[in-house]
Amino acid sequence: MKKEIQELLNELNNLKKNTLMNMMRIQFVFLSPQLNILIAKMPINQKIFQPFGYLHGGAVMTLAESVGSSVSFINIKNERKKNFKIFSIEISANHVQSIRKGILFAKAQIFHKGNTLHFIQIHIYNEKKNIISFCKLTNIIIIKN
Repeated sequence: MKKEIQELLNELNNLKKNTLMNMMRIQFVFLSPQLNILIAKMPINQKIFQPFGYLHGGAVMTLAESVGSSVSFINIKNERKKNFKIFSIEISANHVQSIRKGILFAKAQIFHKGNTLHFIQIHIYNEKKNIISFCKLTNIIIIKN
């Protein structure tokens, strides 16, 4: 099972080539054996700051949407093995702490996995496990004919 999990993480990390996720240096680092929890990390640097010198909320949202969409992708890929597309149709966040340096982590967990909709809860935190943001994401699954 460990080998399959590592292969899935490698696949996710390879899919991000030439994307915003690659530009922001997002890396997938953990996938639970049940495939319901995915963790990614992203280094903080000045390129993703807002004008006052803190991490931009949009960078947090990019990390949250990336890890949330990816956990849906892994679940659909392994269950249906059909051609499909995943789109995020709603995302919200509560930013509870600002941050200027270090590494940001995003832990995405599916709390509803329907045939068409997935509801994902994402916690964004720093290396000390201090919560930076709480996010909620809704993904729609569309089967291609």
